[in-house]
Amino acid sequence: MNGAQALIRTLVDSGVDTTFMNPGTSEMHYVAALDDVPDMRGILALFEGVATGAADGFARMAGRPAASLLHLGPGLGNGLANLHNARRAHTPLLNIVGDHATHHARYDAPLQSDIEAIASSLNGVIRASTTSGDVARDTARAVADAYGPPGQISTLILPADVCWDPCDGPAPAVAPRQPAAVDGNVISEIAAILRSSGESAAIMVGGTACMAGPAELAGRISASTGAKLLAETFPTRSQRGAGRVAVERLGYLAEFAQMQLDGLQHLILVEAASPVSFFAYPDKASELVPDGCTVHTLAVPGQNSTGALAALADLVAPDAEPVLTSASRPDRPTGELNAETLASAVGSILPEGAIVADEGNTTGLFVSGFTAGCPQHDWLCLTGGAIGYGMPVATGAAVAEPHRKVLNLQADGSAMYTFQALWTQVRENLDVTTVILNNSSYAVLNMELERVGAAGDGARARDMLDLTRPDLDFVSLARACGVEQVSRATTAEEFTTQLEAAFAVEGPAVVEAVLPPL
Repeated sequence: MNGAQALIRTLVDSGVDTTFMNPGTSEMHYVAALDDVPDMRGILALFEGVATGAADGFARMAGRPAASLLHLGPGLGNGLANLHNARRAHTPLLNIVGDHATHHARYDAPLQSDIEAIASSLNGVIRASTTSGDVARDTARAVADAYGPPGQISTLILPADVCWDPCDGPAPAVAPRQPAAVDGNVISEIAAILRSSGESAAIMVGGTACMAGPAELAGRISASTGAKLLAETFPTRSQRGAGRVAVERLGYLAEFAQMQLDGLQHLILVEAASPVSFFAYPDKASELVPDGCTVHTLAVPGQNSTGALAALADLVAPDAEPVLTSASRPDRPTGELNAETLASAVGSILPEGAIVADEGNTTGLFVSGFTAGCPQHDWLCLTGGAIGYGMPVATGAAVAEPHRKVLNLQADGSAMYTFQALWTQVRENLDVTTVILNNSSYAVLNMELERVGAAGDGARARDMLDLTRPDLDFVSLARACGVEQVSRATTAEEFTTQLEAAFAVEGPAVVEAVLPPL
């Protein structure tokens, strides 16, 4: 057995059975070893950012890591944006980066780079195997590193000769650590605050606390004490819909977030960060917590937030019932296709059990609200803010949950970052419906141009945010990637009908929604 075979067998034994990859020469022994370990599924991506984003989407839904396999430092660099998103989401992800053979590094070949320096920006654990005798043990430890808690990017640097040299065999799995319990004194202190504060307090959940179980506990506490229940702006994964607790997400724009937080005297964080503005603006606050409001932390990422919420609910809400979302759907829309009628269309037909990968950006802002009362579904957000996330994450989610419909709400400019994901979806016959929200501009930047106070209403400035000349033809692009169910909608009626037809297909489908500029 060589190092690559031992590595992959160790991965499978550790619960990692899927590798999203864009390999090069240094990784060929890993690729060859796929034939020796059939329990490992290899999925090819045509760009490293698709591989890393898909690994993120897989882990968000499966609750366990996938691996991404990248080629040297440049490959890692190409995949870095979606690794950043996974880092901010606390996604458990094993990032395997091939390297030159150990004896070749001294020659400074053209692709030689400092992989460890690039990977260090991800704030996870980095391991570099230097002999084939180390690789299996390093792999088992790297998988445990990925689990955390909290979940993190675990990078394993893999020289080519470590893969081709012989070794003794795989290593046993390393059990991941369990989340740390929250100190009982902290829980008692926050219980006292909630009892005395009422509506002047808010509970803000993030991370795993946005899942249905902990959200219901938070809903009980909110119902009993009067505290407002909020979620961070872009939760990693939230479970929502009829019969579940509705959690109001903090607004993206600082002004809206400040309105939601206005009047609070106590803000209690549960796996969420204290809210700040996404960007700095002249003469505007970066910290959004209102003056006079004290921030308290019930649990940080990596702690047992569900256990803490359960203990807190026992103290302040032993008999309370949470307010659950009533079943409701908007009517099928008619007339102009715009942000609101598009949202109505999605809400009117969203399938039960759907997974929504949301990178709708400006034009998709209404969809979350219009789907709140739909049958139960999962929502995956752009946690780290680096665009080019939606299509890869939808791809990985569909691999993890092959029997559920995945809906990717995809802004047009962001789509062009990782459009190659459609090719992988076709190749793997993944059940993903992609809606391209085509308003022919970087609409959010048109808004931000004014908000940051730039003197920028000139034609040349606006031209840098315009996606015409030529117009992007997403129907042709999708067909070029092999998608057969493709359509373009220009009215609300057309879009609803075409989305219905796309949902009826078991496999990839694309609907281009032509929308007015914002």
